[in-house]
Amino acid sequence: PEALKRMSAYAPQAPKTEVDLRRVLDDKEVDVVAIATPNHWHALQTIWACQAGKDVYVEKPMSHNIHEGRVAVEAARRYNRIVQHGTQSRSKSGYDQVVAAIQSGKLGKLLVSRGMCYKRRDSIGFKEATTPPPELDFDLWLGPAPRQPYHENLVHYNWHWFWDTGNGDIGNQGVHEMDKARWAIAGATLPRSVISLGGRFGYEDQGQTANTQIAVFDYGETQLVFEVRGLPSDKYLDQGVGNIYHLEAGTIRGTKFYPTGSETPEPLPQVEVADSPGKDNFSNFIAAMRSGQRSDLNAEILDGHYSSALCHLANASYRCGEMVPFNRKTKAFGDNQEAYETLARMEEHLTAHGLKLEEMRYRLGRKLIVDPATGGVRGDHQANEILTGGSRKGFEVPDRIA
Repeated sequence: PEALKRMSAYAPQAPKTEVDLRRVLDDKEVDVVAIATPNHWHALQTIWACQAGKDVYVEKPMSHNIHEGRVAVEAARRYNRIVQHGTQSRSKSGYDQVVAAIQSGKLGKLLVSRGMCYKRRDSIGFKEATTPPPELDFDLWLGPAPRQPYHENLVHYNWHWFWDTGNGDIGNQGVHEMDKARWAIAGATLPRSVISLGGRFGYEDQGQTANTQIAVFDYGETQLVFEVRGLPSDKYLDQGVGNIYHLEAGTIRGTKFYPTGSETPEPLPQVEVADSPGKDNFSNFIAAMRSGQRSDLNAEILDGHYSSALCHLANASYRCGEMVPFNRKTKAFGDNQEAYETLARMEEHLTAHGLKLEEMRYRLGRKLIVDPATGGVRGDHQANEILTGGSRKGFEVPDRIA
């Protein structure tokens, strides 16, 4: 009621409302669907909307697992729909100039593309199972997710921290920075491999996802390293929620270039960047709908799929891992010194919060070898089950779009 009241203040008449999206998709007067539901609904609603002939703006991450993301891309192609992903940094944020400068080669090779999500996430405590409030159709809210009891940590924000409905902060805030990290690596789609580690530290609560996590993706010449910190943290090289690009000539921190050995930023190399319609992500989406050209989109669904898939791969590695003591020196990263340095900083961060690491354990994920053709993992049934997910009867994601 409150949201409807606010919207009515900007509209000549009160908007129509529906409980079930399927009734909206039946309406021939509706041309566009904007999806901002919990993550576990994003791909299925995108698929349904494409099948109904609607263009789609889908919030990040565009999928809850890799399989349904791939099927959503197939649906967009099969039904020739314009589908924009809500990674807004693709539109007029200055990162297009950063990416162009990196890929020009004028700063040497990109060695490490780092994404960071240092964003405070406090304990959510514990909520007992109870009866859903009368205004909530909880069975429909669950949709593709397994049927389960209602509790107040699900509706309406903390669903992010449960595997059935969310993807942790790496797939929440983090997918923005993951997208910018992958974007900078020329031609990057899926990595050769991924390994992730971490845990839920500093408190005990009902949440399931990691609040502290490192993921390392192998892109050959370039390593993509991602960090999540949910406990309060100092910035690293001026970045908290942001990106750092380690190049042969220095580092780009956010959008500022620092030559090697200098703490004084210098201008980025000037590289021509192709212009795109619209001043932001949504106006770019509207312009692409008007032109009918998906090439006009800044955050087209395929890019959304690949960046979301990295978050899913990291979480699959983490979930397939084993608990190990902090005081055992891991060899999981091989000879990747950047990864070991990142782990050492994570340990310092946790110690600064008074945690006694010698008495603690963390989850060390399995190294997953990625099959670029399917987005699955070679020789790992458990990981592939996670990456494929499952959906309840009546809310099935198709195996494929013919």
